[in-house]
Amino acid sequence: MESDSSSIDLTRLNEELPVKIEEMLKLSNKEDDIISLRLLDLTDIDDFMEWFTDDNVNKFCSRDTTFISKEDAMQYIADVVIPHPWYRAICLNDKPIGSISVSPFHGSDICRGEIGYEISSKYWGKGIATKAVKMVASTIFVDWPHLARLEGIVAVDNIGSQRVLEKAGFIKEGVLRKYYLVKGIPIDIVMFSLLFIDQQLTYFT
Repeated sequence: MESDSSSIDLTRLNEELPVKIEEMLKLSNKEDDIISLRLLDLTDIDDFMEWFTDDNVNKFCSRDTTFISKEDAMQYIADVVIPHPWYRAICLNDKPIGSISVSPFHGSDICRGEIGYEISSKYWGKGIATKAVKMVASTIFVDWPHLARLEGIVAVDNIGSQRVLEKAGFIKEGVLRKYYLVKGIPIDIVMFSLLFIDQQLTYFT
């Protein structure tokens, strides 16, 4: 019986994917700067404060968290960031300049996860967020084998973030009206998704 050359070679996938992941965890931009992902810890507090308190970043964020002091921010890292199921610092030449995370769903929705990311606004427009999202997309379906769908939700007026997901291979599914609160106001969002099968097909093209 003839084999279907269009199907995914799972044997080759299992052999090559660990190498591919290692390569993807560090990517170089045009200026030879190294973009990498790593766990965030308390020693990163000053860098963390830079993007977490960036007004340009926060206008698109649903969180209402504010810090009165550096100690408050360190407590947030200890209580929220470090225990998070999948949270990484986005680093430029080993300096954290933002974060990227995948939040799980539970019960009958366990096959889905939601990606979120933010970068200090002075680094916008350099392709860093797109590379970070691609890194996560190349590993999360391995880290969480139960995952079939990775979602990204973006405010309708956040065009830059929409382009990030599109360039990373996510599919734009449509607009959900008054979907979640930002600063207490319900806003319209654009839903994007990347499926496990989409990611594998991208890997082999």
